[in-house]
Amino acid sequence: MLGMPCVVGVTPTVAAEASATAFVTKIYDAYKGESSKGILIDTDAAIRRYFEPSLAALISKDQKDAARRHDVPTLDGDPFIDAQDWDISAIDIAVRDASPDKAVATVSFKNIDHSTTVVLDLIKIKSDWRIANITWQREGGKKETLRGLYRR
Repeated sequence: MLGMPCVVGVTPTVAAEASATAFVTKIYDAYKGESSKGILIDTDAAIRRYFEPSLAALISKDQKDAARRHDVPTLDGDPFIDAQDWDISAIDIAVRDASPDKAVATVSFKNIDHSTTVVLDLIKIKSDWRIANITWQREGGKKETLRGLYRR
């Protein structure tokens, strides 16, 4: 592979950042274009693919409990874009290391003429990145987190 020799000289911190960036970029690539499908988190496996174990357990339990009640789950929109519908453009992803196994990704984009910023707290588990929390900016400057939804 042509790109491999360049990676050998990269420090571990920069390599970890690239992996976190690749993880987040892959998520948001699923929202680009008119025929985009987004990311479905409707199975335990899909939830575990994107979220760290304790958050994945909260999301999964809530979905199952809501299904038993024939109700909507606490998370009733797409957590990655903070909406139920989308036409995403102008995505900007900035990832910074918080520690060797933690990073913070700030994702800004335009969704149906509305500017949105989503902050993903990332954690590295073995060699894979997972989301530990998501923060959304609400109207009036209020912030809400994914974990906070489950504390209500």
